Amino acid sequence: MKFKYTILYVASVPRSLNFYEAAFGLTRAMLHEDGDYGELSTGDTKLAFSSRELMQNLGKNPTAPNPERPTFEVAFETSDVPAAVAAAREAGAIVTQEPKTERWGQTTAYVSDPDGYLVEICSPITPQT
Repeated sequence: MKFKYTILYVASVPRSLNFYEAAFGLTRAMLHEDGDYGELSTGDTKLAFSSRELMQNLGKNPTAPNPERPTFEVAFETSDVPAAVAAAREAGAIVTQEPKTERWGQTTAYVSDPDGYLVEICSPITPQT
């Protein structure tokens, strides 16, 4: 078995693709011609987006995320967290936690994307010896 992708249900797939490209430097893998599904290349796994309208048409009933009560997060690792937060902010992200060093030595920050999904921007974790 192979972990293939994570799909976020969003209001506008093109808007989400544009945001993640601008905020995090990801590369678009595809956008379906109807605009209701798209993917970004993130290595072996894809970060995908589906419109909430499409999911409703398929008999699902997704709700919009609540940035004040997140149920999960998407995380991106970088060696320069402050610069990545600045780029995300410039692209329209709402910063919910400025960069800080955690007790385990990792630098973390959090932003909210235009749909309200929580995104962690973090440095690599240094293995404890």
